[in-house]
Amino acid sequence: MSRLELAAERLAAALENLGKAADSAERARPAAPENSARLAALESEREQLLARIAALEDELASLSGITEEVETRLDGAIGEIRAALARS
Repeated sequence: MSRLELAAERLAAALENLGKAADSAERARPAAPENSARLAALESEREQLLARIAALEDELASLSGITEEVETRLDGAIGEIRAALARS
């Protein structure tokens, strides 16, 4: 096979690949607006989830404080009960 024939085959293959790429790009083009809308919806959902996470973190901090207070009071009450039982 001559160099010219090899070059012709490579050119034909490259043109075929280019045609396939063009077809693929053509099919993807109509989906671009749908993808943009989907991306916007996902970004909005992400912001909502981040806000919810922040709210839950605040709630967790508040509940942790309450839990500590309850624990302290229970420890004190248990101590008083033990002291009362020891006097009996």
